[in-house]
Amino acid sequence: MKELHRVVLPNGIRLVYQQVDHTQIVHCGVFLDVGSRDESEATQGLTHFWEHMAFKGTRKRKAFQIINSIDSVGGELNAYTDKEKVVFFASVRDQYFERSVDVLADITFNSVFPEPEIEKERGVILQEMAMYLDNPDDSLQDEFESVIYGKHPMGMNILGRQETVSTFRRADFKEFFKQRMDTKKIVFSCVGNLAPSEVEETFRKYFSVMSSRRTAKRKSAGKYKPQHKELIRPVKQAKCAIGRPAYPVHHNNRIPFYLLVNMLGGPGMNSRLNMALRERHGYVYSIDAHYISYTDTGMFAVFFGTKPNKLERCITLVQQELDKFKSKPLNGRQLKAAKEQLKGQMAMAEENNQNMMMLLGRSTLDLDRVPSLQEVFEIINETDSATLRRIAEEMFDADDLSFLKMIPT
Repeated sequence: MKELHRVVLPNGIRLVYQQVDHTQIVHCGVFLDVGSRDESEATQGLTHFWEHMAFKGTRKRKAFQIINSIDSVGGELNAYTDKEKVVFFASVRDQYFERSVDVLADITFNSVFPEPEIEKERGVILQEMAMYLDNPDDSLQDEFESVIYGKHPMGMNILGRQETVSTFRRADFKEFFKQRMDTKKIVFSCVGNLAPSEVEETFRKYFSVMSSRRTAKRKSAGKYKPQHKELIRPVKQAKCAIGRPAYPVHHNNRIPFYLLVNMLGGPGMNSRLNMALRERHGYVYSIDAHYISYTDTGMFAVFFGTKPNKLERCITLVQQELDKFKSKPLNGRQLKAAKEQLKGQMAMAEENNQNMMMLLGRSTLDLDRVPSLQEVFEIINETDSATLRRIAEEMFDADDLSFLKMIPT
């Protein structure tokens, strides 16, 4: 694979491009370092609403023209919002690369937020919220984030609340854009089989025109206090979340902890939690452990659903598996197998060019660099049993874990 091609414009916007062979598809995206954590209680949901409104009209395109510009050539145009980022991205045949860059830059910087479109999209988002809340797994995760982060914006629902979404007007979007659009915190990421010179020329054409802007540093995540919370909801299964804050993206323990969490409840059917709760006892259909790292914090969580009369037994089994990592050091065979499994998962993920484009953009925003797969493999290979046990003692301390139970009515 060829070396990454990087460019930094005078306004601070960065390009990161990976050229790959044997593809006619180019994947590209605009990554903005702004998310729901940058909102206040009064503006909760505004970032996500703004992401929707970017597709509803610009200075030179109507909503239909934005949609049709990429769809008409068989491409895909999409976006998402999370706690710390908004991403607009497209996939097209390489002959339509410039068109995709034009559209992405246009919806990012030139949205006009037409009032009639705001009213229509408000209804769409309220329906999205209703659909989201009807899914107990999704609502469980949102509720658990509020348990972990409390009243800090990190604990607020990305979609917002009906009370806030119902009030947003055109001026709110324009003011939010003005306050949060920092050109040093914008990355254009691209993966395809185009010449680097062509990608750079197109990037400069559409992103150099943006004036340099700066924003204030975001508010830190604050202090954590473990909580035990129970919700009564109209669900058939009892649901449970167990977890705590974890290491931020710059922490040296991030990759070793990811290895540990992958062993505990990663996607493999041989994860310890899956073996203990599903294969041995048949208590759950699925159980997962997740670790998400942010700029100044992170979150570790275990999620599962079960019969109400098996809930406490499942919680006990989860705690037993956590305790094993603290009390029983991994032997050489176990550690080697865990490392090889994670490295295989990561290598397969990198085979997907769109995944690679996402990785380049997020890593450049978070780290201002893109660690190579081999560099990550070396960290995994160097992680020993004593390190994992020490991390487990810190992260799996029962006194520091929060619990959220969702009980059927």
